[in-house]
Amino acid sequence: MRAEGFEVGVENSAWEALDAYKTANGIPEGMMSCHTGRVEGYMIEGHVPPADIRRLLGERPDAVGLSVPGMPFGSPGMGPESEREAFDVFLIRKDGTTEVFASYPAA
Repeated sequence: MRAEGFEVGVENSAWEALDAYKTANGIPEGMMSCHTGRVEGYMIEGHVPPADIRRLLGERPDAVGLSVPGMPFGSPGMGPESEREAFDVFLIRKDGTTEVFASYPAA
């Protein structure tokens, strides 16, 4: 994320505290992943591509944020994009519903 121009701070937390933080900030259990961030008021959960974060910030939907649940191979930081498995980036709405924000086919 730093290489993509984002300012990054790191805070290690016990899983219970991080889980409580995710829940308190509107991330449904099925959308939880390994990493959690906040960018300009939006929650970013998991290995979300920087281009999708930029799109989110440009469009400014009334939403909690974005999630890539799990850790799909080939998502940012999870192996070569040239060998990735297909994955979706989900927009998390404030009512807890989700919709596909972007899709990445297998490569």
